Amino acid sequence: MRASFWTDLLDFIAPRTCAICGRWLSSREECICISCICDIPFASYHLHPLDNPMARLFWGLFPVEKVAALFFYQPRTQPYHLIHDLKYHYAPEIGQYLGRLMVKRMQPHGFFDDIDAIIPMPITWLRRIHRGYNQSEEIAKGIHELTGIPIYNNVVKRHRFKHSQTKLSIRQRRENVRDAFHLNKSEKVRGKHVLLIDDVITTGSTITACAEELTKAGDIRISVLSIGLTK
Repeated sequence: MRASFWTDLLDFIAPRTCAICGRWLSSREECICISCICDIPFASYHLHPLDNPMARLFWGLFPVEKVAALFFYQPRTQPYHLIHDLKYHYAPEIGQYLGRLMVKRMQPHGFFDDIDAIIPMPITWLRRIHRGYNQSEEIAKGIHELTGIPIYNNVVKRHRFKHSQTKLSIRQRRENVRDAFHLNKSEKVRGKHVLLIDDVITTGSTITACAEELTKAGDIRISVLSIGLTK
């Protein structure tokens, strides 16, 4: 009751608003209001993480294990505004919240069982300076908060970025990320099951390029998790 009192008082002084619709949040709501949560097109691939349409993007490309996304993603939809704010409007709290939301939805079904470490998709230092943070790291922080799984931030480095993947074809996307990653600490992940975290997956080209670099460590298992999956 004491915690609820102080939360209500803070909300009265400085009201928190929904990251999607802008409505004031109640003390029992976090980041997104209940109404907007009900309208999000959640994916259910975590129920069948070894074989689903998203997992098939990576079959035969690297030793992939479990694959899932939190929701389906399309421009000018509610999920679009969430990810856009996370990436371009300095809102790291959105990434952390979505990481926790993924755990709450997926952990009861065993998705995080036997994962040894979380690897956020790396970005270039220039992107980090411009954005202020790596959005995938913020998502990973939310997952770590509820699962305790360690985050490995410097195992893979991104040393090159030609241009955005947004308007490229599948072939162009693959070429754009060719040789973009460098394995930095192979001994840290050798023999482990790692979870690659990204914000949005469309063709899987960036994840594949990073995962292929990770396989150079040897004896590694890789699972993939993203906030959004483009439909």
